Amino acid sequence: MLVVGLTGGIATGKSTVSALLSASGIPIIDADLLAREVVVPGSRALSQIVAFFGPEVILPDGSLDRKKLGAIIFNDDAKRKKLNSIVHPAVTRAILWHILKFWIRGKRMCVVDVPLLIEGGLWKWMGRVVVVYCSAEIQLQRLMSRDHCSRSEASPRLNSQLPITSKVAYADIVIDNSGTRSELEEQVRLCVARLERVVGSTWVVSWLFPPFGALSAGWTVLWRMPWRSRERDRDSARNEN
Repeated sequence: MLVVGLTGGIATGKSTVSALLSASGIPIIDADLLAREVVVPGSRALSQIVAFFGPEVILPDGSLDRKKLGAIIFNDDAKRKKLNSIVHPAVTRAILWHILKFWIRGKRMCVVDVPLLIEGGLWKWMGRVVVVYCSAEIQLQRLMSRDHCSRSEASPRLNSQLPITSKVAYADIVIDNSGTRSELEEQVRLCVARLERVVGSTWVVSWLFPPFGALSAGWTVLWRMPWRSRERDRDSARNEN
């Protein structure tokens, strides 16, 4: 089964692309949704959050007070890293479990929709990486329109993220969402066709004979990782300059 990582930047249209891929019949694993599920009342992750941040981050109904927790970690890198160290492993485990379930069901491919795919390092384990792109100026204009905010309010939010041009360096497929909805739909259609060609017919062998699938997946990751590492190093060098 081909595991595809989907990412983008704020207001690039990643969610729209994810919905279009889902409409084409490809199973989607939504990391944002899983991030909420892993901290439901009674979960291990929520207990760890309460143990570190205190009971004040819990609402009367027992659920996580995301607004209060967000205010606590907003200007505190140490606390933000601690929160990430609790939530990210739980989300990763949930992603792996969903991938396994799709494989058991005989799915040809699945898409893992992760906003921080590059920043969190999950890109290393994807069979293909798809990045939804538009220029920083278009991002800014869309963000201002979507959230009804000024340029001075939107710019810091955009600048707090890894630049979308940096993410493109990690992409196998770039979906340019700078144009119209119909143009985007056509690009998604071409993306799906390209992914289907990658899958080919070997998925049947991988599904019926799991050791072959495991070896194929391992080979793909090992073969592609040096190339991706070089891309990452080049991107880091460009950012430093």
